[in-house]
Amino acid sequence: MKAIWNGGLLAESNKTLIVEGNHYFPPDSLNREYFRNSDTTSMCVWKGMANYYTICVGDKINRDAAWYYPSPSSAAEEIKNYVAFWHGVEVTE
Repeated sequence: MKAIWNGGLLAESNKTLIVEGNHYFPPDSLNREYFRNSDTTSMCVWKGMANYYTICVGDKINRDAAWYYPSPSSAAEEIKNYVAFWHGVEVTE
């Protein structure tokens, strides 16, 4: 699987995990040059507190376009620090 936005290859892995229809990419599959920490968080009832990344490719910025769970609930432990995408990021094979 690949995650692409604005021509940048954000992540690539054949070991994504699918949860609620989203592909979660392993942390070591990310091209970190495109990721900036965000102060945004959100709460999922069963996964716990999510943190976000803003994606920067060239001169384009996609705020909070990726999220991950640094300390997920025990029910979601398998996706700890795995990253999922939205806001126009294309996830394809």
